[in-house]
Parts: sequence; structure tokens; C-alpha cells
Amino acid sequence: MKEDNIIAEKTKMFAIRIIRLYQHLNKNNKGAIEVLFRQLLRCGTSIGANVHEALRAQSKKDFESKLNIALKEASETNYWLEIFTETGYLTKDEYTSIDSDCIEIIKILTAILNTSKKDK
Repeated sequence: MKEDNIIAEKTKMFAIRIIRLYQHLNKNNKGAIEVLFRQLLRCGTSIGANVHEALRAQSKKDFESKLNIALKEASETNYWLEIFTETGYLTKDEYTSIDSDCIEIIKILTAILNTSKKDK
């Protein structure tokens, strides 16, 4: 995987969006359920961190492991976005905007992992 690849850039930009969303949620809800907002912050920013670790993987197994973790974190992020929408903390428009990025990341990670497994 090259350093200037699309998944690395998309997950970095997604992390920035998650940080801004976290700030928005905390500001507008005055810490009502801050512990859950922090969970979204953790998993949403972890995706890119694991992708970047995969760029420096020591082996194919390490590479796949880091990307699998990134995929799990993306799935968890998707879950929290759904929960915050269904409980009214996010509007449908806010959800649709950021969730489409999350789904795209999940699809790209899945494709990379499927390709990597075929190369064995």
C-alpha cells in the first residue's frame, strides 16, 4: 500500500469529520451523554490510525490484522452514528452526510482485505 493512497486520505479526512462532530455534539448537548460521544470519537478516529499502522506493517499478516481492526472500528462507528440518529442527537441530514463516508470506507477496507486474502 502506498503512503499517498485513497484509503489513508479518506480515513484521515473522516477522523477530522468525527472530531468536528464530537465537538458539535458536546456543544449542543452540554455533555448529556458525553461518555457515548467519546466512544464515537475513539472508534471514528481509530480507523485512520489503524490504516496508517497497516502502511508500516511488518508482514502481510500484520497488514491484514491492522486493516481488520480498522474495519471493525468503522463498523462500530456506523453503529454509533445510527444510535445517535435514532435518539435524535443527529439529524437525518447530519447522519446521511457522515454515514455515507463511513460506508464508503467500510467498502474500500473490505475490498482491500478480500484482495489481500486472494493473493495468498
